[in-house]
Amino acid sequence: MSKKLKVLILGSGFAGEGHVAAFRHAGAEVVGMVSRTKDVVEAVALKIGIPYAGTDWEQALIDCKPDIVSLATPGGAHFEPTMSALEAGCHVYCDKPMAESSENARLMYEKAEEKGLKTAFASCYRYMQEVLHAKRLVENGAIGEPQEVECISHFNLDPYIPFGWSHQASQGGGRLNNNFTHLLSIVTHVVGEKVLAISSDVRNDMVKAPVVEGVHNFMERRNYIPKDLDSPDLEWRETDVEWSYTVMAKVESSYKAARPVSVLFKHGGLQPKFGDDHLAFYGSEGAIYIKGHYGKGPLFLKKRNGDWEEIPTPADINEMVPDIEDDTLRNWAYLAEKFVKDISGEPFEPYQTFKEGYHYQKIIDVIRASDNWIKVDPT
Repeated sequence: MSKKLKVLILGSGFAGEGHVAAFRHAGAEVVGMVSRTKDVVEAVALKIGIPYAGTDWEQALIDCKPDIVSLATPGGAHFEPTMSALEAGCHVYCDKPMAESSENARLMYEKAEEKGLKTAFASCYRYMQEVLHAKRLVENGAIGEPQEVECISHFNLDPYIPFGWSHQASQGGGRLNNNFTHLLSIVTHVVGEKVLAISSDVRNDMVKAPVVEGVHNFMERRNYIPKDLDSPDLEWRETDVEWSYTVMAKVESSYKAARPVSVLFKHGGLQPKFGDDHLAFYGSEGAIYIKGHYGKGPLFLKKRNGDWEEIPTPADINEMVPDIEDDTLRNWAYLAEKFVKDISGEPFEPYQTFKEGYHYQKIIDVIRASDNWIKVDPT
């Protein structure tokens, strides 16, 4: 690049700092950070060396004149800043979920298309090394015709984490927005991008949550769980999002399969696990099993008449991703690298955009609105 692209970050929590590191890794210049709390955003900007800190998003667009706007806030805070950024001619990098509703996601997508601007949708666990490894194995015919996928995870979240954005549909909360998006991205990356049909059931296991002041960083919210949950002075608010879900999907295979690939997504946000969380890809000639809910690894391969065998990640896959230990930070950086190259006119690998973010939000809206139960006579 002849000059560094300038980036403005919205959000000063874990994701905000992560996006800063991602764009710096990609060779861009982070020129400003905006967040809702003046003291917090100024302290974070000072700590990590960002020259501009503010609370007024519109003013920051004028003052910083960024090339890229990076949204590192909950999904409920994405719509207005995105529309303003696109109107100002900025490319947009947006964390998942893209918006709190498919209607707003559609408007964001259409605005970007109208303006001819680049967008990146950061549902980033599709860039885990073992997911890239599984994709290569499937492409090379290691399991034959893809037939079935299962994604099983249980997070054992504390049911008393303080009330916040993750408890509210209007703020982009819920496990579909913040877990299913990653898993759907992983599955479509490996077996095929086109989702043909969905069936589902969701459940709200956390009916209410305590209200506590002072929570800023999402990653530290467990530290604010009240010690006395029976206190008469403690305020509680009702939650309106799912904490567990079961989703079945049919995905069109990219590998000449005779039938769509059957996919099971099973997630219990508050439920404990006994065995490993895992991803598994089954085919006509074998199967791939990856330990970890987002494909952390290791990866195992079984041929039809053979035994399960652990397969090391190929060296070239390890070399193609950033040398960053934390999975989330590494994946953000990998996407930011692709995005910056695209904007700069350099060769780049395809990545997810607002088109996929909008499509995912449509699927989530369908899941939440569906009622697939057929009553049976118990007698």
